[in-house]
Amino acid sequence: MKRNCWEFMNCWREVGGEKAKELGVCPAATYTKLDSAHGGKNAGRVCWIVAGTMCGGKVEGSFAKKYEDCRRCEFYQKVKEEEGQKFLLTVDLIQWFK
Repeated sequence: MKRNCWEFMNCWREVGGEKAKELGVCPAATYTKLDSAHGGKNAGRVCWIVAGTMCGGKVEGSFAKKYEDCRRCEFYQKVKEEEGQKFLLTVDLIQWFK
């Protein structure tokens, strides 16, 4: 089963999640334009493209500022491995916005 970032990283900031009330709902959990990308709910399996997600206990900024950190992230690497040849590059994901 493919897991979303909030499940894999155990941050539980999805709508109704254990820590959503305390830390707020993560933008990846509500970003519907990327729903189903890599089989995730909303942007749950492409969180690196959404600004304002939390990583390492701090809110990450814009895509441009956070992307290098995200590429080193265990979850990013896991999605890339699971998707193999079907892994969508950032340029492909941007097409979902249109």
